[in-house]
Order: sequence, then structure tokens, then C-alpha cells
Amino acid sequence: MTTTINVALLGSKFMGRAHSNAWLNVGKFFPVEPLPVMHTVAGRSASDLQEFADRWGWQQTSTDWQSVVQSADVGLVDVATPNGVHAEQAIAALEAGKHVACEKPLAGRLTDAQAMTDAAEGASGSTFVWFNYRRVPAVALAQRLVASGALGRIYHVRAAYLQSWGGPDTPLLWRFQGDVAGSGAHGDLNAHIIDTVRFITGEEIVTVEGAIEHTFIEERDLLAGAAGGEIGGAGAATAGAKGRSTVDDAVLFLARMSGGALASFEASRLATGYHNGNRFEIHGERGALRFDFERMNELHFYNLDNDSAVQGWTTIDVTRAGSGHPYVEAWWPDSHGLGYEHTFVNQASDILTVLGGGQPVAALPDFADALKTQRVLHAAIASARNRAPVDVADV
Repeated sequence: MTTTINVALLGSKFMGRAHSNAWLNVGKFFPVEPLPVMHTVAGRSASDLQEFADRWGWQQTSTDWQSVVQSADVGLVDVATPNGVHAEQAIAALEAGKHVACEKPLAGRLTDAQAMTDAAEGASGSTFVWFNYRRVPAVALAQRLVASGALGRIYHVRAAYLQSWGGPDTPLLWRFQGDVAGSGAHGDLNAHIIDTVRFITGEEIVTVEGAIEHTFIEERDLLAGAAGGEIGGAGAATAGAKGRSTVDDAVLFLARMSGGALASFEASRLATGYHNGNRFEIHGERGALRFDFERMNELHFYNLDNDSAVQGWTTIDVTRAGSGHPYVEAWWPDSHGLGYEHTFVNQASDILTVLGGGQPVAALPDFADALKTQRVLHAAIASARNRAPVDVADV
């Protein structure tokens, strides 16, 4: 008999939709056990919640997240709320004996991330963090290639996450409010590429050698009613009323890695011309890899072991069934393509596999793992503000 687990989702906006789609579809494509039951979605607006639940398949709604995480019927709590409340909600769920899957970054502040990790250490439930780009087949394949020694010693890494939705016409969404978000492009975007680089190379970032943070647009239109809104500027603005943005628009930093590699990281919400330009290059003594999420079904590989007459960048189609490429066997015939939403379904599959006692396709970050990324985020800001190198171990 197939076992099930009741899932409660906290949050019903952008990430709430992405996670709902994952729980709704994971059992249709992957042979997971336990199967997820979409039990309850919790949020602030009862009327909006009911519409959300009807659309996405949640059985119940609640405006009282505390009672939801305490419910004996719930086995897994999925935290998809703004960064500033991750700690309170995740710790409460862990204390109630639940498994917890939390959106990234782990928290808005390092102290909260540490508290979450401390709570997880003594908890009966497992923890997971939604660094969904680890579930892109090309990224997971890159990790396998590096682990196999295909690149040899890693010399240097360049990673950038470039978006352009945060222009002057974008109102003061919660993502521009430091007390809610913790940081801007840095925590939102650099968190992803820091985790991706750590995942692929197997190396840790040990020192931030220098950093720059900058806020280009210091005032934004206030939203009518409660603060909220979505990426891209959704939400009605109040005519003439302005509020101060208290987060960065862009952060760049240089780093040293534990294996000796040098790395650069860049995140911006004002990179005109890029909508979701999540990209990296990794260069080693025997080869190199490069990837751009805007062409997510391709991985580029340069192999110095090839004959010099035919050396060059090879474009690998990572959607070929029977190729051994991670995750693709569950999806479509060759070259039919995967999209952003599939990364969350892939992660939901790995979460459920672990809860069922199995091995995930790619390593899943828990709270302790995500804390390492949070320390790098903190070190970069400390470096920028002090205009000095910062050892990550010291933060």
C-alpha cells in the first residue's frame, strides 16, 4: 500500500504557485513514496486563499499558520513566505515535529539562519531548502562531470544572475524592504549562484576578497494597501506617495575557494536586457563548463582530452532519454524541452524520496548546508561595507 504525507504550504504568491505545481504533479511523473497530499494552504487573505486552493488543489485553507504547523494531520510544512518570517515559521514547525522545506535564502539575516539550523539539529523532522537550480538537468550533470574529474583542478569560476525587473517604475514591493527581505538582489539572486557553485565544484567559499553593494533607486512608489506584490512590479501604486528602498539593487564580489579556485559573483535587478540570466563558467586544468539558464536545456563542455584538431565547446542536449542525464527519464521524449517549473517538481521528487528512505538524484541542501551559503552572503556585505577582505569562518 502506498504511503502518503500531508503537506501544508505557507504562502500563496509567486513561490506558492511554483511549489503548488510541484506537489500537484510530482506523483504523476515520478514514482515517489510517500505521495504528497495537498492538505492546507495558509496565508493572510481568506478570500484570496480560497481562490488559490481551488486553482491549485489544496483541500483546506487557513489564515492562522500557527495552528496549521501544530496540526497533527500535517507531516511536512513548506515555507514559501517572505524571508523575514522564515525563522519564526520554520522553527515552530520543527518544534511541532514536522519535516520542513523552506524557500531560499534560508533567512533574511544570518542570526535567523543560525537559529533555524540550531533548531534543526535537535529536531525529529528533516529539513530541505528550495535551491531549485540544483534540479536543472544541466546543472546536476555539471556537478557529476566535476566530481568525475573531467575538469581536473578547478582554477576559476565566474557566476552571474542578472535580471531587469527592478527598474524605476517598479513599486516598493516587499522585496525592496530590508526588514522583510533582509537584502535585495544579493539574497535573492547571489544566494542561488553561491549555492550552485558550491554544489557543482564541491568547494566552499572561504574568503570574500572584496565586494560592492549599491542601491540605484532609493525611493519607489508606495503600494496601495498592504505591502506585497510580485516580481515584475505587479500591484497598484499610490499616486505621488514614495517610500525608501532599504535593500541593494546590485552586489558584486570576488572570492577564494577551499580548493584554491578564484571566483566572481554578480547579482543585479537592473541588468537591462536580461530577464533571468542565471549563468556560470567553471574553468579547470583539463576542461571547462558553461551554462545559461535562459538556455536551460543545454550544457557547454570544453574537453582538453579531445584531439587538438577538434577541440572546442561542445553543446550537450540534456533532454535525451537514455543518456543518463539527471531527471530527464521522468519527462518527455528527446529535445521536447523542460522549463522553470520542472526544477521544482524535480526537487519535490527528491524531497519525497529522502523522506521515503531513498537517495535523491542530486544532493539536497538542508538547513546546515544553506547556512554555509548564508554565511557567504553575510561576508560579502561585510566586505563591501568595511572595504576589506572577510574570512567566511569569522562571520
